[in-house]
Amino acid sequence: MSEVTVRFVGGPAHDLVRELPAGPDGAPPARWILRHPDAVQTPAAGGPDHLYQREPPVGGGTWTMRFVHTYPVGMTE
Repeated sequence: MSEVTVRFVGGPAHDLVRELPAGPDGAPPARWILRHPDAVQTPAAGGPDHLYQREPPVGGGTWTMRFVHTYPVGMTE
């Protein structure tokens, strides 16, 4: 499986750049749920999940995932 570079825009992960899995068309998933990148995650600690949605790629082949909303702790499990 290949990966593509994605930049997260808005929300708690603003300006985070990460590799995400690419589909057969070379695009990242249409939606991605991300926990705050600076939070220490353990099963007991949990934490809110943040929904991001794919946008068209920008120059340099980097895709953008724009912040949609945050799920309260435990809502996505």
